[in-house]
Amino acid sequence: MVRPKKNLGQHFLRDQNIARKIVDSLSGVTSDVLEVGPGMGVLTRFLLQKPALNVHLVEIDCESVEYLKIHFPELTERLYKQDFLQWDAGPLTGSFSIIGNLPYNISSQIFFRILEWRNRVPEVVCMVQKEVALRLSAPPGTKSYGILSVLLGAFYEIEYLFSVSEQVFIPPPKVKSAVIRLRRNQVEKLPCNEELFFHTVKAAFNKRRKMLRNSLNKPGMELPEQFAEKRPEQLSVADFVQLTKILEP
Repeated sequence: MVRPKKNLGQHFLRDQNIARKIVDSLSGVTSDVLEVGPGMGVLTRFLLQKPALNVHLVEIDCESVEYLKIHFPELTERLYKQDFLQWDAGPLTGSFSIIGNLPYNISSQIFFRILEWRNRVPEVVCMVQKEVALRLSAPPGTKSYGILSVLLGAFYEIEYLFSVSEQVFIPPPKVKSAVIRLRRNQVEKLPCNEELFFHTVKAAFNKRRKMLRNSLNKPGMELPEQFAEKRPEQLSVADFVQLTKILEP
């Protein structure tokens, strides 16, 4: 057994049926699959039952790494003791899917990392805090809709798959969990300055209670009426693209 570490946000899934269900949610669009934070390998075991998959693991916890080496010796060469947020995906040369029971304390940072790799990662299946899952899959006009709803929604189709009780973890978290799936859409590149698009979305939601004419105010520039009186949660991805074009120098 590996001792769950609070500082790493570790909550080990112990329900085999849920583990199988998570793994079965992968469509197999790539042969290379990266599992983030495998812990004691509850998902890994089911991934290895799919012979078409070439499984890679990235794990920061020394104790978990030693456990995985003992129980899954065939993966030793594809087990990377790294912080996923610092890892450069070097051993993976082409496209790869991502799966994992993500540490809840850094799940948002993980999604920003996935966005950096969006042209290499066609699919993601992961368990996150239920509140985060609802936020990522939220439509415009709802309270949950936010920065990652827009940024991920620009490049991925986001599906809320199913909820997971806190009782199936060791130790049980204080929140409910959910499994979501991201599938890359057909947008290779946004029809605007992508760097400015990211900046605009973040700037708008950082002052989400304000109307856009206040949060995105620039000297010598008036926002068109269609945007000026709106708050960020009222804008779709297409609206933010259009707004970015207006803000481009």
